[in-house]
Amino acid sequence: MSLPEIVSREQWLTARKTLLIREKELTRRRDALNADRRRLPMVRVETDYVFTGPDGEVRLADLFGPHTQLIVQHVMFDPAWEDACPGCTGGLDELNAQFLDHLAHRNTAFAAISRAPYPKLADYRDKRGWDFLSWYSSAGSTFNYDYHASLDPAVTPVVFNYRDADELRAAGMAEVAEQASEISGMSCFLRTPDGIFHTYSAYARGTDHLGGAYGFLDLTALGRQEQWEEPKGRSVAVFANAPFFTEENSAKTCDCGC
Repeated sequence: MSLPEIVSREQWLTARKTLLIREKELTRRRDALNADRRRLPMVRVETDYVFTGPDGEVRLADLFGPHTQLIVQHVMFDPAWEDACPGCTGGLDELNAQFLDHLAHRNTAFAAISRAPYPKLADYRDKRGWDFLSWYSSAGSTFNYDYHASLDPAVTPVVFNYRDADELRAAGMAEVAEQASEISGMSCFLRTPDGIFHTYSAYARGTDHLGGAYGFLDLTALGRQEQWEEPKGRSVAVFANAPFFTEENSAKTCDCGC
């Protein structure tokens, strides 16, 4: 077993301060990257997707509820499977009602979508105790294929993490290009008076940094909707520069130095 080197407190502090410089630079670079993500253009959603949920058929617009933004988690659950992907399951295990409330406070809805039929989703959700989760089946629609969460060259040309089949083969990933598979990821949508727009999708390790509500909000076109963020003017409501997610705390400021 390989463990860290044992040093004096002074040596540790020197090494820690050196690393802190890199950590602060990474934070600044991440802020700049998130701002550039918010500056991405968006694409109008032209297809009238129909999903199946606990109350029957719903459309993409219904998944927003009263909110302007929607984050969709593409949960890997092939119709032939009895259980969802273990990795996706682990991610959903870490969500809870409070997390979804925090997103909602920043005008953002969250839904999970899979290709398995809804009764399988409902059974698995109940087995895992995810009573907080809005989970919908895209069976019968092209949603999973259009957003590259289901890959099958017999259905549509394969694109995985923005690489087409030729690029995948060139990268030594011929198996991905040639076999049907389910893919995990996140897709973000924005609703305006002019319609619904796709703003962002991430796959593979593009989602492994997500943790709390901030990580998810950073994927969206409106971001955290805090005073410091660029570009300005994205949100009608602008919140304090702190992870406060209740109405009574929205106008407060944080004095902890974070």
